[in-house]
Amino acid sequence: MQFCLLAITKAFLIEKAVLITIVIAVSLVIAMYSTWAERKVAGFIQDRLGPNRAGWGGLLQPLADGMKLFMKEEIIPNASNKFLFILGPGVAMLTAMMTSAVIPWGNKIEVFGRSIDLQIADINIGILYIFGVVSMGVYGIMIGGWASNNKFSLLAALRGASQMISYELAMGMSIIALLMVTGSLSLKTIVEQQSAGWWNFFYQPLGFLIFMVCAFAECNRTPFDLPEAESELNFGYHQEYSSMKLGFYLFAEYINMFISSTLMATLYFGGYDIPFVNDANLLSSLGPNLTATLQALALFAKIFFFIFFFMWVRWTVPRFRYDQLMNLGWRGMIPLALANMVITAAFMLWRHG
Repeated sequence: MQFCLLAITKAFLIEKAVLITIVIAVSLVIAMYSTWAERKVAGFIQDRLGPNRAGWGGLLQPLADGMKLFMKEEIIPNASNKFLFILGPGVAMLTAMMTSAVIPWGNKIEVFGRSIDLQIADINIGILYIFGVVSMGVYGIMIGGWASNNKFSLLAALRGASQMISYELAMGMSIIALLMVTGSLSLKTIVEQQSAGWWNFFYQPLGFLIFMVCAFAECNRTPFDLPEAESELNFGYHQEYSSMKLGFYLFAEYINMFISSTLMATLYFGGYDIPFVNDANLLSSLGPNLTATLQALALFAKIFFFIFFFMWVRWTVPRFRYDQLMNLGWRGMIPLALANMVITAAFMLWRHG
């Protein structure tokens, strides 16, 4: 019995290690090619070509940019706190990657007679875990801005920290209304509920709108890109960074955009649920592996739509002033989220008599 338990433990560890490696690799590749896609979308909107030199259609441009970052001179300012200066980009990158641990990427597959769940960790407090990790992301910005010993970097870090904290409040309250409807903190359970009925967007359209706006602010995306406003703060909180330390900050932003798109698709648009298709019939006719593959493709189609929307807004909407940004967060988003909570609670009480 002891040998069997040991074998099962080893197999479990191998499964999770492979799944973690695949999720990290996919996140990095999507983040890398999001830079190419954003420049292509910007070129299309602005009636120009975008990257088209490195590879067919500029497909090798992200590799060229990555090589450029690796080959750049590594500079650490003499007056900086060197340990924290190095730690800042690592914290930003780590917190961006950790949020993917509780996201269900598809249903179960069968490999060598074992049923494997396409989710690194199905914990019953998945949403709390995500908010706990996301709240740590502010330290990456604050540490980098403060450790640089540069007044412009510090000002941008302070703006970024206050912005993220302000919009996290509204985002959390929008999720509370969603939890009233679903009754669960597990992302897997929330997806399964939507597969059996309507997507949560139809129950919580205002909650989704609040969550989406707050996601823009959390990812420092236009029109909320004040922490790295080049024209105002001379490149923002990562002004003193170069080489791959700068690359980590830029990658963290695109990974956060990818994870935010995944969360919107998972919480409000059914996750890996394929619309207008009965998953039970699909499973019986195609088998678990092919069904899980199609479900993962459906999830990524939703994710890519939201990523495109992030890019579309960036090259369409002008940047807010900082007072406008904070005014929207405290006087706009938070009252709306509170009203949505009260309306949802009243509806739930009326529904249950």
